[in-house]
Amino acid sequence: MYPKPIENLIRSLTRLPSVGRRTAERYVFHLLKSGKKEVAELTLALKQLAETMKSCAVCRDFSDVSPCRVCADRSRDHATIAVVAESQDVQALERTGAYAGVYHVLRGVIDPEEIERLDQLKVADLLDRARDQNTREIILALNPDIKGETTMMYLEAELKELRPDLTVTRLARGLPMGSDLEYADEITLGSALRHRLKQ
Repeated sequence: MYPKPIENLIRSLTRLPSVGRRTAERYVFHLLKSGKKEVAELTLALKQLAETMKSCAVCRDFSDVSPCRVCADRSRDHATIAVVAESQDVQALERTGAYAGVYHVLRGVIDPEEIERLDQLKVADLLDRARDQNTREIILALNPDIKGETTMMYLEAELKELRPDLTVTRLARGLPMGSDLEYADEITLGSALRHRLKQ
């Protein structure tokens, strides 16, 4: 058994996604070997994260200001909202340079096996934004897996009931360039057929 401070840090690190006890031990002993300067830098970074980051009052993304820079940008199309699962998805879409609308971060997706967690998602905030008649389109930009599909079907039904005139779309999906049909799964092939391009 390690001394209590080491055990406490190992236990804390194992709460992070994909970090088991052995990985946590490696992190702790790396920090111990690297010296006090690296530990102090990490401590300061965590302290700043806890003290300065907040939830954007509009889109629920994490930001150091509220509203966040995207929501405060008047040059963006505020009538189009891309709904994403996590903050990292906002950055992925921003890197494309192809989207000029705003976002809504759900902070997760619906797990069909844990449907009671639905109230932890930022769905009510999305519906409030959808009630605004200036909102023209909601893009459901979630992963095309079981949880993402379940969430998109639920949101689509809720949004259409709330505002039948609202345009609700999804990201196009299909076969990536250079792929072989024989190796594509049924969901991808079916989506490629449904969203085929006109020449």
